[in-house]
Amino acid sequence: MRNTNKMLRQYGFIVLLSIALISCGKKEKEAVKEETGTETVEVQKPFFKLSLAQWSLHKAIFAGELSPLDFAQKASELGFDGIEYVSQLYTKELEKGDDPQAAMDNLLKTLKENSEKYNVANVLIMVDGEGHLATVNDEERAQTVENHKKWVDAAKYLGCHSIRVNAHGEGTYEEVAEAAVKGLTALSTYAATQGINVLVENHGGYTSNGQWLAEVMSKVNMPNCGTLPDFGNFCMTEGYGSINSKECEDPYDIYKGVEELMPFAKAVSAKSYDFDADGNQPKIDYAKMLQIVKDAGYEGFVGVEYEGGNLSEIDGINATKALLLKSAEQL
Repeated sequence: MRNTNKMLRQYGFIVLLSIALISCGKKEKEAVKEETGTETVEVQKPFFKLSLAQWSLHKAIFAGELSPLDFAQKASELGFDGIEYVSQLYTKELEKGDDPQAAMDNLLKTLKENSEKYNVANVLIMVDGEGHLATVNDEERAQTVENHKKWVDAAKYLGCHSIRVNAHGEGTYEEVAEAAVKGLTALSTYAATQGINVLVENHGGYTSNGQWLAEVMSKVNMPNCGTLPDFGNFCMTEGYGSINSKECEDPYDIYKGVEELMPFAKAVSAKSYDFDADGNQPKIDYAKMLQIVKDAGYEGFVGVEYEGGNLSEIDGINATKALLLKSAEQL
């Protein structure tokens, strides 16, 4: 009997071992099939979702090669789940006819229909050209708040969660910070009635100083007022903050800046410039950036925003997307 039991135990072990070997062999075959493209195997998704910033296509749009109305279609073709509009790319559409409100209504109707047709989520609107919310002039700041309200309403109609604004101003560190708190509080108070967030991007000047912007956010202290950290806009002396500019004389530590802004982040912009031969960004360590984003507990959209010159806009978008996915796998 003992011999029989021993034989059964040995047989059971052999059966279990065989099953394990078969399973391992199956996984190995699946891995090979994935590499050869003969079978699609489920791959672990990144911790974030991918959106496309419309500015990545601004050259084609300004050149008349792509209609801004076809943004949703193009983003869908490129494999994105969400889209981030840029207000200034619709200036011509909003100038059609004699009734500005009718032009806005027609534009939003078309954009919403297209986003639904091509199954992409409307994430946010980047608003430019409506004034600076941190101007120290009270009247100018009040008018800037009014100018932004139509974009808050537009974001609500489209189903976006936020608008991105500029918090620029002239004055001392403290003066502009005080003005920014006033302007952002006023606009965020209105936006809260519409269920919309107001986000400040590091976009040049004081906003490219991570500590300054984090202090402003803490003082505003409203749940619908936050940040949109951009990987590259951390030059405090050059225009809209591009560290890629040869004129940048006062860059802020990009990793320190993103880390300071992530506690308030409701969107993230993966800025990219020229790519090297290995498909990386010489000025930005994407794996390091994504680790900071992940450590902050962020799981929302990361927007691809290509501003390079050594690739076409489409190739640059695809290269940025590939770099994001490759870097996420390294975490």
